[in-house]
Amino acid sequence: MTTSAKSIGRLHVITDTTIQSRFTHSQLAKLAIAGGADTIQFRQKSTSTRLLVETAFHLKAICDQRCVPLIINDRADIALAVEASGAHFGQEDLPIGVARRILPSQAIIGASARTKDKIMEAISAGADYIGFGPVFRTSSKSDAEKPKGLSELARFCQIASCPVIAIGGITLETVQDVMQCGAHGIAVISSVCTVEDPMQATRQLILEIQQGLPV
Repeated sequence: MTTSAKSIGRLHVITDTTIQSRFTHSQLAKLAIAGGADTIQFRQKSTSTRLLVETAFHLKAICDQRCVPLIINDRADIALAVEASGAHFGQEDLPIGVARRILPSQAIIGASARTKDKIMEAISAGADYIGFGPVFRTSSKSDAEKPKGLSELARFCQIASCPVIAIGGITLETVQDVMQCGAHGIAVISSVCTVEDPMQATRQLILEIQQGLPV
């Protein structure tokens, strides 16, 4: 695990090549980190475990060079195998309490939550941050739920006693609105992975995050 394992970043770039992206996971990670991303999350559905492990090892090496945490989506076993900084789990994935027992104590554990009960359950089970969304309509997930909106995000941020990472349809134009709701940071896929210049897109997102932070 990296030494910065418990530092929750403000811009989580989720590398996902199942969407319309002409870049590989490694290319996306390099470009996003060069643009200022402080967390990389590896997500790839419908791929063999062997390929997931191989790709995760490549990403770990890239992230270690710049001391950027690598979070593995859904898979505690792969996070352990490559000594990633942690893992993120959806509501239908491995229970947070089980993940906390499996992963090292210094690992970052993120949990998706949609209701007050799920927030409290995840935090009490050991989640370090909560992922909330989709805030806006998104095309990155075929099974995405109905958008929650900014007012629900603001309510959610008041309830949670740990950092909230907003996700879902967040664009350059909406970053400041999201941050002003009380979010600790954002997680993006399309806004970086599907654009022509991921590095520049990441730089612009970072600037918007900084401008949206409370004074």
